[in-house]
Amino acid sequence: MFNSFKTALLLGALTGLILIIGQLFGGQQGLIIAFIFALIMNGGSYWFSDKIVLSLYRARELKYEDAPDLHRIIERLSQQAEIPKPRIYLVPSQNPNAFATGRNPDHAVVAVTEGILRLLNEEELQGVLSHELSHIKNRDILIGSIAATLAGVIMVLASFARWAAIFGGFGRDEEGGGGIVGLIAMAILAPIAAMLIQFAISRSREYLADETGARLSKNPQGLARALEKLSLASKRIPLEASPATARSTAHMFIVNPLSGKSLMGLFSTHPSTEDRIRRLSAMAGY
Repeated sequence: MFNSFKTALLLGALTGLILIIGQLFGGQQGLIIAFIFALIMNGGSYWFSDKIVLSLYRARELKYEDAPDLHRIIERLSQQAEIPKPRIYLVPSQNPNAFATGRNPDHAVVAVTEGILRLLNEEELQGVLSHELSHIKNRDILIGSIAATLAGVIMVLASFARWAAIFGGFGRDEEGGGGIVGLIAMAILAPIAAMLIQFAISRSREYLADETGARLSKNPQGLARALEKLSLASKRIPLEASPATARSTAHMFIVNPLSGKSLMGLFSTHPSTEDRIRRLSAMAGY
């Protein structure tokens, strides 16, 4: 409950930041433009994010005959979670990882890498799949897409603001805009604030998916052991993707494919593995 409430507050903060930027950028007109821009971007993200990310990672759909054991596990867990069974995709990467995507539970996908199927035993894999199905059940894919889109809108508007400051600014103080000083401050601070809020949302949803997944699998320690293995292996085996792709999709994976590259916890899309394992161990009574 706390993580859900925190997510709502953070999404509200992102939306409020967009409206403030719009006001500074061009008064009432800027606010309206920013709002329309956000709606358009959110709509595109909602409908096409799954196709885009699966294409980026060259994922292919696994039919039942391709991986019957994997299908049986997901079918059983989906029934327990009371959601439709998602489609299953395989990512041709030795980096051990997994993610869920899709605009809602009726159009969801669980993707696993070749590396994770080789690394984990069945009990650990069930923990990971329970985590990903929890993302679907909790509609985290949609929440994450909205957060990423809103943050992207802020980045674009901040870029416009930098150019506006260079060439004299848009909107005058008396029109309700923030003037040149407001534009400069917003161009510098807004992207940082948006990134921190987006990452905080992602961390909150990971905690919630860990908790929901552990209850779904009835085995918190299975997920905890999987996270420990995945974290260690991901540092040795990089994700086969361009830096831009890896950065833009890092929040989707069960463990951060960029782990070890973040300088501070605030600038990470995931909570620390140690903290996640500690929480799961507490659920198991250890």
